[in-house]
Amino acid sequence: MSDEATEAFLAHRNLLFTVAYEMLGSAADAEDVLQEAWLRWVRVDMARVCDPRAYLVRITTRQSLNRLRTLQRRKESYVGPWLPEPLLTAPDVAEDVELAESMSMALMLVLETLSPTERAVFVLREAFGIGYDEIAAAVEKSPATVRQIAHRARRHVDARRPRQVVSAAETRVVVEAFRRALESRDVRGLVDVLASEVVAISDGGGIRQASPRAIVGAEKVARFMVGGLGKADSRHVITLETKVVNGGPALVLRVDGVVDGALTVRVQDGHIADLYYVRNPDKLRHVTAESPLTLR
Repeated sequence: MSDEATEAFLAHRNLLFTVAYEMLGSAADAEDVLQEAWLRWVRVDMARVCDPRAYLVRITTRQSLNRLRTLQRRKESYVGPWLPEPLLTAPDVAEDVELAESMSMALMLVLETLSPTERAVFVLREAFGIGYDEIAAAVEKSPATVRQIAHRARRHVDARRPRQVVSAAETRVVVEAFRRALESRDVRGLVDVLASEVVAISDGGGIRQASPRAIVGAEKVARFMVGGLGKADSRHVITLETKVVNGGPALVLRVDGVVDGALTVRVQDGHIADLYYVRNPDKLRHVTAESPLTLR
């Protein structure tokens, strides 16, 4: 393997990881895809590669599509609600509005409603601005077909994505108010920061306790959160840390110093409209990382 090829892969690794993650919603599977992409890359004749970035994106997209179909079968037998795997991201990601939205739990869940090819085309075009010809080569369709798929996927996502773009600063203020109320087990304080019809989804994967279905309503969500912490209060030390997760301000909950969950939110009109609580330990590895991910 030439130094040139190794340098090219390392130079684009963050981009490739982000493409795979946004297509799959799983950091563990994204890492597997990158490993597979690397094994194919080392067998390539570099003299025949005009654009290493385009070639690597093509390999990564195809491997992600293969993995996505496997993941769909896995989700069918998943215990309880499924949420994307949370990622601890660098603070500057939160300031990049487009990147932060493309990685948000809210949009990632919308992408779950697309077909595998629609998701690949949408991610490559909308999140990374890749040209139709390059996408066509990656998904093995004609450029004209890819344009049609992109239009259909964009229309589908636009009908379901959050209407309001909220800055990281505004979200941070709301998350801090939520943290203070939760730390003091203040149900009234939580209700005040939650939208009246807030929806809370928790993912324990059948390993840790979580609600088997979405919880709707400020009062119910507040009592669910306080009740969950109250059960552990007498036996354990519970801490809440404000972090940047999936490109936005979020909370990481620790029990006796060990990460127990990641809590991300969608803010609308100054209140939390959606709350996503991941407790499945198999999905928390990238929240416990010492260094946050730098993407693209």
